[in-house]
Amino acid sequence: MRMSIDSPRALVLVNLGTPAAPTAEAVRRYLAEFLADPRVVQLPRLLWWPLLNWVILPRRSPLVAHKYASIWTEEGSPLAAYTRRLAARLQLTMPQWRVTSAMRYGEPALARVVDDLIAAGVREVTVLPLYPQYSTTTTGSVEDVVAKLRERHPQIAFTCVHDYHRDPQWVEAIAASIREHWRQHGRGEKLVFSFHGIPERLVKNGDPYAAHCEAGTAAVADALGIARDDILLTYQSRFGRDRWLQPYTLSTLQQLARDGVRDIDVICPGFAVDCLETLEEIAMLNSDAFTAAGGRALRYIPCLNDGDAHVRAIQSIAETQA
Repeated sequence: MRMSIDSPRALVLVNLGTPAAPTAEAVRRYLAEFLADPRVVQLPRLLWWPLLNWVILPRRSPLVAHKYASIWTEEGSPLAAYTRRLAARLQLTMPQWRVTSAMRYGEPALARVVDDLIAAGVREVTVLPLYPQYSTTTTGSVEDVVAKLRERHPQIAFTCVHDYHRDPQWVEAIAASIREHWRQHGRGEKLVFSFHGIPERLVKNGDPYAAHCEAGTAAVADALGIARDDILLTYQSRFGRDRWLQPYTLSTLQQLARDGVRDIDVICPGFAVDCLETLEEIAMLNSDAFTAAGGRALRYIPCLNDGDAHVRAIQSIAETQA
């Protein structure tokens, strides 16, 4: 089925973003935009700008570019490729909507995508950040852009999906991916959920992210028919010197190996599609760390990506919350 050219309603899937190429120059442009967002780094600008531009970007850009090069595909960044594919598959199942994708940082930029949709005749826009758990650092930043779009286009009806960490279809999609992994590979001794971390101070100041991670984990445990304690909830991707949410994924995996655990299954339910943090950090670096500490195999369970269950879940969320 094809989208109606005259469709007045649009669904925009928004992901974090990605460099345009696995090069130091492209990574520097991307990181400069990402790390300049006050939602991401909450330091005084007079302190942060010199540190960012004179120390962090020159040092980190070549290193991060090397990481991206290790996962780059013919379609480009996995995050961008899977997000485009997910939007394309949703378009086939939602012909009454215009379905597209955008990025919070990098291209295609969310504001420009929405401007183009409105110029093409769209009058209702549902923005769906691909973050199941709400955080001020992720969905909150998307909401900042949507707020500016509302001011610029007061005649347009905007909806921004807040979270979907307990949505029944999303929960079942995660549970089904774990069941299928167990069917194909057997069940590891431990099941680890690894979420992207945020600084603890944000949670203490009211960010609901940790509570959403816990609630979603409990919901998936129920769907799997296992006890909540059978899942280890951890946090990855720490950046900077602040104390972040714990336990940290890497140290947890290393300790499990030292304690004699041989095989573990790891899934990253906070990531809608596979990306640098799942493919390079978990499936490569953390896997190597686990085996170096004495483990035998870290079996990574892929993200939902553009699979059928993910398409059904996102369609249901969009149609319910629009």
